Amino acid sequence: LRTPIAAMRTFNELLHEGAADDPDAREEYLRGSRQQLERLDWLAANLLELSKLDSGLVALQLRLEDLRTTVEDAVDHAEPMAERKGVELRTQLPDRAVMLPHDPPRLGQVLGNLIGNAIKFTPSDGLIEVTVEATDDGAVLTVSDSGVGIDPAELEHVFDRFYRGTRRREERAGGSGLGLAIARSIVEAHGGKIWAESAPGQGATFTVSLPTASNE
Repeated sequence: LRTPIAAMRTFNELLHEGAADDPDAREEYLRGSRQQLERLDWLAANLLELSKLDSGLVALQLRLEDLRTTVEDAVDHAEPMAERKGVELRTQLPDRAVMLPHDPPRLGQVLGNLIGNAIKFTPSDGLIEVTVEATDDGAVLTVSDSGVGIDPAELEHVFDRFYRGTRRREERAGGSGLGLAIARSIVEAHGGKIWAESAPGQGATFTVSLPTASNE
């Protein structure tokens, strides 16, 4: 929160010190302030979302539906971003329906976060694979990429609030460090587990394991 606040304070001081007399400078600082305000609003929304999830104020709308549909919707939504980055986004789905009680919008939110992160940290001409596998006691979803990878020392922290690691500073700049924390809360609300496996330069794989019945 301090970062956008400090930026807006600087813009405000520069405008008061005379930059407002220069139309181009005034427009630049006002535009910058507007971007920082939008960032603050986004951060506040994420904090509120996480607070509600942690306190149990968000009730899942569980429906017995095909997980393949939820995955396909999330991939379709992320496809334009992948195309702009020049990254191939591929799915591996079972031939048969994977019927599991879940909240499609919430699980789609988890997948959207995982796929979005994979796109950010995968260079052009890279590959991202999203898979679904039915198991004896539920299902497993994975999002794997051929990106920059994660240092082993950071793996245990990637789901911590505000943790953004050391991967590509330019890619981390726009993140809040809350997306994976929210994803973990949603998965745990389903009674499931989420974890990451990676090595520097060898991509990363995020796995979501969901049971046939949630703890809700």
